[in-house]
Amino acid sequence: MASRLTGRRSTTAAGIYLSALLGFLATVVAARLLGVDEFALFAIVVAAVGLLQTLLDLTVEEALTKYGFRFVTAEEWGKLRRLFSRALLLKLAGAVLAGLALLALAPFADALFDADGLAAPLAIAALLPLVQAPEGPAATALLLRGRYDVRGGLLALSMALRLAGIAVGASIGVTEAVAGMVLGQVAATACVAVAGLVAFRRFPAAPEQPLAAESRDLRSFVLQSSLATGVVSLRTSLAPLLLGLVSPTVQVGYFRAALVPQQAFGTLSAPVRMILLTEQTRDWEQGRRERVFAGVRRYSAGAAAVTAVLLVPLLWLMPDLIRIVFGAEFVAATDAARLVLLAAVLQFVFGWTKSFPVTIGRPNLRVATHGLETLVLVPLTLVLGAAWGATGAAAALLVATVVFAAAWTLLFARVRRGRLPVPLPQ
Repeated sequence: MASRLTGRRSTTAAGIYLSALLGFLATVVAARLLGVDEFALFAIVVAAVGLLQTLLDLTVEEALTKYGFRFVTAEEWGKLRRLFSRALLLKLAGAVLAGLALLALAPFADALFDADGLAAPLAIAALLPLVQAPEGPAATALLLRGRYDVRGGLLALSMALRLAGIAVGASIGVTEAVAGMVLGQVAATACVAVAGLVAFRRFPAAPEQPLAAESRDLRSFVLQSSLATGVVSLRTSLAPLLLGLVSPTVQVGYFRAALVPQQAFGTLSAPVRMILLTEQTRDWEQGRRERVFAGVRRYSAGAAAVTAVLLVPLLWLMPDLIRIVFGAEFVAATDAARLVLLAAVLQFVFGWTKSFPVTIGRPNLRVATHGLETLVLVPLTLVLGAAWGATGAAAALLVATVVFAAAWTLLFARVRRGRLPVPLPQ
């Protein structure tokens, strides 16, 4: 049993790291094929999609995981089926809203960002939320079966398909790169949906049962998770858009390249975070709270040890790394990348904050902490970005991350000591 669990965890890590490498290559390929100016346009489109998709496309996956494990533990299969059917409908509805918002933005994008050529790629990108919507619920079905290893493999496959689409399209232009990304996502969603359906059908068959007793809590959970995910997206999606409003468009391209350290460290922690979400939520529902707290402490200590080894060499080598990866024309992003690296290290050490609120049934804690982070990030990005471009935006990100980390340090201590009430397992 232990060897099987170790194998699944290793496979999960391998799949997620491979997906991250492929995602990184997608950014590099787009940057090299498009050049600084057109890559800046591509970065604006990607940021707009990420922001509107996250704000309007309801986050149901966390509620599916939390309540899914509850229903599986209680063997309430009819409620589990009703939960998934309602979640999929909500996901599709939110995706339609996000797509419509992108379509509405497209005609005004050139004037808004003082650029030329954003309307067509934004209009095509409006399809992305809809074609991606079924992927989340399907992936959650795999987690409920404990098959995060399969999820990791599918993440790698999904990113490979998107990379292929971007590579083919970027060799022609920005609009074609976005179209290739959409087509790659269509294929990726189909693969994940099939795997998720197979996993879900392995639960015992039962007619759907009403969620009357849980409906109020579920609605609150979905709303809070959606708000939390929305404010999280502001860190990576809104900052480039705000920078584009107050600084030349080329600075958005530099800033997008500078965000690579954040992407890299986020990926480094992703397998552990997926495992924490799956296993700690199950432990919490089974009443093993101390095991959850101990897991958070172990993760933080291990992440701090890793960053202590990597930080100084990465800071020193940053100019060479950017030159090798993106080309000499992106070396101007070096200072911004160093500041983002410092923020990424903090985010890595506090990576457990993504899963922990879901595990304990308090997603509103993410709303509060990321809301505080956003209140710091938005004005600082506008002020510092106007003054120093990409470097100023990166400095704003670092300050906001420090505030976020300090807030979670206090909150975790309060939860651990029982001074902050949390829902008890049922």
